Amino acid sequence: MLSFSSPLLVLSRRRLCSASSLGLLLLSISAPSFGQPAQPGLSRDEVGELIADRCEGCHNDYDYAGNWSLEEIHVSDIERGKNQKLWEAILKSVSMGDMPPADKKQLTIAQKAGLLQWLQTGLDDYSEQHPNPGRSTLRRLNRSEYANSVRDLLALEEDITPLLPGDVSGYGFDNNADVLGVSTTLLERYLSVAGKVSRLATGLTGESISKKTYVVPKDGSVKNSGVPSFDLRTSEQLPLDSRGGGSFDFYAPVTGVYEIAGYLNANTNNEVDRLDELRYHYQLTLSAGHHSIGMSFRKQLALSEHVPTIRKGTEHVVLPDRAAALLDLDFIVDGARVNSQQVPSYHMSSRFSQAAFLRDVLEMEVVGPFASEPGLPDTPSTQKIFICSPTNSAAASAKQNAELDCARSIIASLTTEAYRRPVTDADVSPLLNVYKAARKDLDFTSSIATTLQALLISPGFLYLQEPVPDGVSPGSVYQLSDSEFAARLALFLWSSLPDKELTDLALAGQLREPDVLSSQIKRMLKSDKARALTDNFAGQWLYLRNIPFHTPDVFEFPQFTVPLRQSIKRETELFFTRILKDDKPIFDFLNADYSYLNQQLAEHYGIEGVSGSAFREVDLTAYPQRGGLLGQASILTLTSNPNHTSPVKRGKWILDNLLAASPPPPPPDVPALVAEHDGVALTAREQLKRHRQDPVCAACHIRMDPLGLALEKYDAVGAFRTSYASQPIDVSARMPDGTQFEGLPGLQQVLWDRRERFAMAFTERLLTYALGRGLEAYDQPVIRDITRQASAHDYRIHSIIEAVVTSMPFNFKKAPEAPHEKQQFVKAH
Repeated sequence: MLSFSSPLLVLSRRRLCSASSLGLLLLSISAPSFGQPAQPGLSRDEVGELIADRCEGCHNDYDYAGNWSLEEIHVSDIERGKNQKLWEAILKSVSMGDMPPADKKQLTIAQKAGLLQWLQTGLDDYSEQHPNPGRSTLRRLNRSEYANSVRDLLALEEDITPLLPGDVSGYGFDNNADVLGVSTTLLERYLSVAGKVSRLATGLTGESISKKTYVVPKDGSVKNSGVPSFDLRTSEQLPLDSRGGGSFDFYAPVTGVYEIAGYLNANTNNEVDRLDELRYHYQLTLSAGHHSIGMSFRKQLALSEHVPTIRKGTEHVVLPDRAAALLDLDFIVDGARVNSQQVPSYHMSSRFSQAAFLRDVLEMEVVGPFASEPGLPDTPSTQKIFICSPTNSAAASAKQNAELDCARSIIASLTTEAYRRPVTDADVSPLLNVYKAARKDLDFTSSIATTLQALLISPGFLYLQEPVPDGVSPGSVYQLSDSEFAARLALFLWSSLPDKELTDLALAGQLREPDVLSSQIKRMLKSDKARALTDNFAGQWLYLRNIPFHTPDVFEFPQFTVPLRQSIKRETELFFTRILKDDKPIFDFLNADYSYLNQQLAEHYGIEGVSGSAFREVDLTAYPQRGGLLGQASILTLTSNPNHTSPVKRGKWILDNLLAASPPPPPPDVPALVAEHDGVALTAREQLKRHRQDPVCAACHIRMDPLGLALEKYDAVGAFRTSYASQPIDVSARMPDGTQFEGLPGLQQVLWDRRERFAMAFTERLLTYALGRGLEAYDQPVIRDITRQASAHDYRIHSIIEAVVTSMPFNFKKAPEAPHEKQQFVKAH
């Protein structure tokens, strides 16, 4: 069982027998050597001779390939902890088959296995004897973590993420402590948002009428022809027989009368006007709290609208050829129709005089409250905040003291949760002083709201602080407290605060007990809050956050509509979520024979038998051109240019995200690919062949191009094709080590032969995200250790997550080397 009493005990799990270790290493070697019997290890002198024989020709003081020379290193470096970064790079390059280069004398299978075993064992042994968990910078909550923490702290189901400024990314993630800076402008924005949130949670926003607006995402016309509005159910929050429109989340601060309104289109394209005659509205009473607000039309078996199509360009306007019909426009609250109005199927005016597009909702809004119930609203937020009521518990003569005692109780309760640790009077007093100052001019509720605003921008809430405990000597490794560990765990899996169960276990000193911790991780991953891993980890690891900003050429790909854009993103999100929730092996990311499709996406893929807008699991056994991440339109689209594919981008994405073997950045002034020659369009293969004639370019492209060329039968929006530029597409490819393969099935086999490398790449990404810092050379033995642990559990994703949580850098930190070096933490004044 894992013990946290010493970093050395944490690291002791990586000790494996030589044969087992060698077997794991062989997984990362090219296919011909996979499954070979274990070879005896090499001695230090033999390794030195082998490196000198194979590497000195390029890595010398004259050529200085890779910016290093054999004169600068010695095989004794490893046991002394010198040049650790370089030795780790050598280990990766040899295991990936990049070194020695293909045109140089190659290692035999036995030499390669022996060299890898010696390198890995030496690096791991040094790490075990000299543990280094790293020392991350003081970490501010990014906007997603801040929004989720506010949601859970105040029980407020309101997404405040759009109100907050975006964060810079580092090492692929926006929770990296080194790039989460703080400026005056940022603090002013957080202060403003904290004020709005505190008033919303306490019901004070309902004192005035406000408006929340939602612009429904729509397609523009394509070549001035088509139907840009939706002829399908656009949201799961709308009735099954709905068409078009949309829905959005709305938080009613108080119970009262609100107006739901929507602006309809006038059946033309590119509409931006919001005219009163196109606004339809309905008033009703909404209870305080969270609601889903929507508007949509009824879906008929056959379209209830006649839609002429423009075919003669913008100069020819198609006038209606029949009278407008009446359509049912529904107002929907929490999935149920609350009102229905009949509207004409098109609108005639001096400016809008055509009926070329389906009637639809362009924009919705909720205005109110126009009248509200008196007193404190009964919402989950007010129930959590106001745990006491001074007006009901004390006589008038003692009201002031009763209010102060109640305020102290409210502040202490919320501060304990917000600061992610037990609080003292020193934590509560500054906030209580804010309450006292506010109470001189405001009533009790408003004073609590002002105090909440201060709490939401306090250093204890805004920063994850892990100060060095008293008595820890400079430069030594120490264990995080149980409360700090719980805070890290909640940020990792939920991007939020620890809940009561986690906090209670941490305070009782039981959270790190192996059985308890394993149970808690499973519980947390089953929670809806684990959606944060899909949104924040997968969204950045797989670049899914970029989909809304990637715009394929509408003339080249008119089928790429807003609903399709939403569908390709949703497919990959559901795919990742299912692997996470069902604890599937991570190799499903490479070659799963299932995915999640709706009718529109299935038609885009050429898959039959899927009907309706709802997503469902689909067996892809009969469709070898799909399956795994590389068969999904989201990845294929994101790694393409707007009007054509890019084998280079696709190959680089695979190296970056699936193999953690990123090529170096391109040199300056790299010429663009030549798209045609002598007036004849060149295929991607021909363009890259000409580009690789430059030796400077060939060094990287020989690794990227084969991977990307294997995916050339997928166009720039992920649709399958067989020809380009009137030529059949050739998807055969050859790896630098000589491995031949063809198309997606062949590429999946190449990645399967390197599945141990993928497991390490996935672990590296996950550990980077979990720690909130970039990984260094001293973290690589930890990655190998986690991968070994996962191998005993068929590389299921829960086993990797649990190994990350129990790893040394997740549980330990290193104290500053200098005894008087300033610690990185923030104090409230």
